[in-house]
Amino acid sequence: MSFYDPEPLCAARFTVTADAEPGLLPRILEPFAKRDLIPDVVRASREGELIRAEVALQAMPLCMVHLVAGNLGQIVGVRRVEAMEGRVVRPPTLELATAA
Repeated sequence: MSFYDPEPLCAARFTVTADAEPGLLPRILEPFAKRDLIPDVVRASREGELIRAEVALQAMPLCMVHLVAGNLGQIVGVRRVEAMEGRVVRPPTLELATAA
């Protein structure tokens, strides 16, 4: 019997530039929460009329990076989303088990 884990994990960092509005930060965190992802770093700073928020995860499924980036881009007031994939933390594995 063989087991193939199709979801490699990678480090990821998302940078969001958006209009400074009340309630923006919870909306930025929602795409992570609905996928049961807990960010390792969340930073936000106001730059005039804009907010720049950075969310980083040391390990998240590689296949979710573009989904989360797409969700962040759909938030009202978001002007730009940058998603950076880092090193693969856990590549897909192929394990073989033999019956005794």
